[in-house]
This record gives sequence, structure tokens and C-alpha cells, in this order.
Amino acid sequence: MARQHPEEPTLVELSIEEVKAMGKQGMGHPSTRPVLTGGAVGAVIGAVLPVVSWPVGLLAGAAVALHTRVKR
Repeated sequence: MARQHPEEPTLVELSIEEVKAMGKQGMGHPSTRPVLTGGAVGAVIGAVLPVVSWPVGLLAGAAVALHTRVKR
């Protein structure tokens, strides 16, 4: 695992800031639509799979989409 400099924010810090910005700007924020789409896709997959429920799929899909947006 690569070490970060103390000045560089962690992935968790970046994610928190992104979610805060999405909450403030709403649909005007560039990450809102991809994260909502990821959540919707996850919910559909969760509803289809017998092991996972749709709320778990929703959360997982949104988390993956957010991670993809923040990691760029």
C-alpha cells in the first residue's frame, strides 16, 4: 500500500467532501446523477438476486459509483 503525504486527503475524506457538495448543490453537482444511477442499477440487481435485497444493492451501487467518481 502506498503511503500518502500528510497534506493529501484520504479517500474517505474526499468521499465525505463529495457527498457534502452533492447535498449542497443537488442535481447541479456533476457527481449526483452518476451516483443516483449507480444506486438505481444496484437496487435492480439487488432485487433480482435472491441473496441480496434491493436496499443493500442500492447502497452498494451508490458506493461503487461514488468511489469511482472520487478516485479519478
